[in-house]
Amino acid sequence: MTRPFYANLYVQVLFGIALGIVFGFVSPENAAAMKPLGDGFIKLVKMLIAPIVFTTVVVGIAHMGEMKHVGRIGLRALVYFEVVSTLALAIGLVVVTVLKPGSGIGFDPTTVDASSVASYTNASQHLSTVDFVLNVIPDTVIGAFARGEVLQVLLFAVLFGLALLQLGPRAQPLVHVVQMASDGLFTVVSMVMRLAPIGAFGAMAFTVGRYGVASLISLGKLMLGVYLTCAFFVFVVLGAIAAAAGFSIFKFLRYISEEILIVLGTSSSESALPRIMSKLEHIGCAKPVVGLVVPTGYSFNLDGTSIYMTMAAVFVAQASNIDLTWSQELGILAVLLLTSKGAAAVTGSGFVTLAATLAAFPTIPVAGLTLLLGVDRFMSEARAITNLIGNAVATMVVARWDGALDLARARAILDGRDRHLAHLTPVGAQSEAPTTTPSPVIAQSGQ
Repeated sequence: MTRPFYANLYVQVLFGIALGIVFGFVSPENAAAMKPLGDGFIKLVKMLIAPIVFTTVVVGIAHMGEMKHVGRIGLRALVYFEVVSTLALAIGLVVVTVLKPGSGIGFDPTTVDASSVASYTNASQHLSTVDFVLNVIPDTVIGAFARGEVLQVLLFAVLFGLALLQLGPRAQPLVHVVQMASDGLFTVVSMVMRLAPIGAFGAMAFTVGRYGVASLISLGKLMLGVYLTCAFFVFVVLGAIAAAAGFSIFKFLRYISEEILIVLGTSSSESALPRIMSKLEHIGCAKPVVGLVVPTGYSFNLDGTSIYMTMAAVFVAQASNIDLTWSQELGILAVLLLTSKGAAAVTGSGFVTLAATLAAFPTIPVAGLTLLLGVDRFMSEARAITNLIGNAVATMVVARWDGALDLARARAILDGRDRHLAHLTPVGAQSEAPTTTPSPVIAQSGQ
């Protein structure tokens, strides 16, 4: 029996976004008060991220067979992340240099109150690559889960999974328990996702009601540049990478369309992390690859954020009537290659990273970040969606590179031929588990 169109999460989230935009225009003050709806939904999802990452990685590694596979997958993922994120930084630099969105603004840093960006500049003073690396090691295991530090949880999950792998058959009862816990967590995700339309409505209503369209006019050229650059990166760069890996970027975007809409409504790529992990497993990526690549990518492979950071840094210089030489622009690119990793796990990382970058170039006023405060929320959607798509494509590519992608299954699902998958077993699936039954998240969304 065909489900009515309004029962699909895709339609419900789209309706929530549209309703939030209308409400923001009609009653800005009341719409701005809807912020807790969006924040509450994101908190519900974040509550589940750490345990989902832990259980997925532990079960995946426990079924791998050899410890060397973990290191190989991690190394391939990091190589991919570094190459693609560097390309994203370079593309953003080229576009902002050509478009010159900051020209003619005539910003004077001495006339503004920099207190609004003080928290970001103070945070940037304490960031370094060494600090970031040390922060990956948790003080306590419980603390990592309590604070929701994904990389810390990932580190412990890898170690615990390797320990179970080394114990062999004796550890299988515990592996089954962790697997059941993982299934239960994804069932909770399917329950939480029913609230996605409400979260999308609240977040979008707040954005439009709080900032309005007036703030968009003066910085419209920068916003347009960021959106067009992100679109170019997704359809051209990631499209070419996807084609080389054997699948269509357009069909893949249709497959993850619900997750894209959730991110659009909430302006947070984390809001779709549990679902995207489930869908990547369903399409044929091996569980260990999904468990290792996706959480790591959320810190090391932020393509949309990389594009935004180079464009925003050069935009501030242009707005301040500062002519940067090619060597200075390449210097900004080099600094961002480091600072983007050092601020990855910090709240408000975009502004923190920008502050750290501008601090390394005294000729560019850090106070120029005040220009971006009013429109940053409107550009965060483009960043978050690009980050989500970039990490999903990265997982597919690394899985294909590692021989851990069931390409026949993936193509069948992307082509809509997924009703007869009994003979197609996802790579890395457990032999004792049914392979044709989608996860609770997939089943709930009607995919």
